[in-house]
Amino acid sequence: MSGHESDPVTPDPQVTRPATTRRWRPSALRAGTDPDPRFSLANERTFLAWIRTALGAVAAALALEALAGRSDSVPTHRMTIVALLVFAVLLTAVALARWFRIEIAMRTGRPLPLPGIVLLMAVFAVVCAATVAAQTFI
Repeated sequence: MSGHESDPVTPDPQVTRPATTRRWRPSALRAGTDPDPRFSLANERTFLAWIRTALGAVAAALALEALAGRSDSVPTHRMTIVALLVFAVLLTAVALARWFRIEIAMRTGRPLPLPGIVLLMAVFAVVCAATVAAQTFI
């Protein structure tokens, strides 16, 4: 095998240690063995990407409020702002739950869970599109 080909990732026996040696972790994260750090860090990067998306929704809500002025006469304006903020809160909670579920699955050797967060994103996109259409065409 040449140096350019990548071999399958196998845990290094010196790195893998029982997770029970770390008492400061929540009990759910003490089961099994520590996964390869690359996988844990990838899980963390994905979590942070979802958090960035939630912060983007908060920024969009703030921009809509600041730039739109006093448009209290348009009820969809307030509903859009509230929807963005609720979406940000839900996305943050779902992202944290997903991070925990994936971390636990990696530690215990179970299959990774399905990405339920995608359903939340799809529903939100449809609601946003309907709101914009209602504001534009009605």
